[in-house]
Amino acid sequence: MQRIFGMAMVAVMMVCGFAARAADDKEFDPAKVSESLKAIFQFGSVETKKALNANTVTVMSGTIGGTYVQFGADLASVLDDGNKLRVLSIVGRGSVQSVADILFLQGVDLGIVRSDTLDYLEKKGFAKDIKKQFTYVTKLYNEEMYVIASKSIRSMRDLEGKTVSVDLPNGGTFITASIVFERLGIKPKFAYIEQRISMEKLKAGEIDAVICAGGKPYKSVSQFKDDRFHLVPVEYAKPLQGDYLPATLTAKDYPNLIADGEQVDTIAVPAVLAAYNWAPNTERYRKLALFVDNFFTKFPTFQKPPFHPKWKEVSLSAQLPDWQRFPAAKQWLDEHKIEPVARSRFDEFLKQKTAAGRLPSDPEREALFKQFQAWEAEQNARAQIRTPQRQR
Repeated sequence: MQRIFGMAMVAVMMVCGFAARAADDKEFDPAKVSESLKAIFQFGSVETKKALNANTVTVMSGTIGGTYVQFGADLASVLDDGNKLRVLSIVGRGSVQSVADILFLQGVDLGIVRSDTLDYLEKKGFAKDIKKQFTYVTKLYNEEMYVIASKSIRSMRDLEGKTVSVDLPNGGTFITASIVFERLGIKPKFAYIEQRISMEKLKAGEIDAVICAGGKPYKSVSQFKDDRFHLVPVEYAKPLQGDYLPATLTAKDYPNLIADGEQVDTIAVPAVLAAYNWAPNTERYRKLALFVDNFFTKFPTFQKPPFHPKWKEVSLSAQLPDWQRFPAAKQWLDEHKIEPVARSRFDEFLKQKTAAGRLPSDPEREALFKQFQAWEAEQNARAQIRTPQRQR
């Protein structure tokens, strides 16, 4: 009898065990948990392979520690939606390399580049009619230029003949620095050193200055701490006004490099979300159009915490002179009646200011408009910070 009872208990335990396993298997069935897990575990499925590739869009971002990388991560975080859309953000090597990757590297759909890069490549003879090969989804934000040097360096003119690190030649900082020094008529000795290494060489006295460019707060500049150094002002001189915007850095932005209550003037260069100019009837165009629809629809999410504060400066309708807008992006903006109102507001502002005075020339007008754009971006960012988020 005892033996029969024992066998019965074993049978009950086995049944319960199998039931528990079945429940566990059901509970942790990848198909019940996530489309992504389903895709991983159904590795033998032809349909899964097609689905994974059909709606995956790659974005070439930037180097570690830069704002591009954070923007790329934000895009993936907000827009990833199982097999409906997947955004792969790839760590890049800078603006110049991203231009080459968009043109030549298989599988790259988008890249974040600086607005001055294409002009530089064409003017220096590296490419011909390069802007015809590109479209832009949107202008992103303005990237401030930083000149870190010893406190004995008081102006850009003091860098004449000095050794200045401008990052590696495949990055946008090298191009921006080259343009700025050339237009200001200053001739330093360029050193092509990766940014993190160059900052250590600056502290060791091996070089005289480091040039960086990136959206504030720019991580590597924020983390630079040495009382012997400061940020050198960059004057918004007339030769720079065609391609750059005025910007201001404060102690709140970089307390390690700017004294409390002080500010440093500098310039900024627009960052652009760019793509190859695919024909509308291609598969690559379809994927980009899918990305645009999701990105623009969910755009308000990017302007809230915990995403990078520079998203608050982005205006989807902002226009870039001499660039072609990606047609699906233009169509979305037209259908949702989102117009580039900055220009019309500026025209009205200018009309009031010049009602009783001399009208500015076209170059002066464009310089004023760039200042207006920079001011408006700063105001929009401050307004976003002041506006309390709705409680959910």
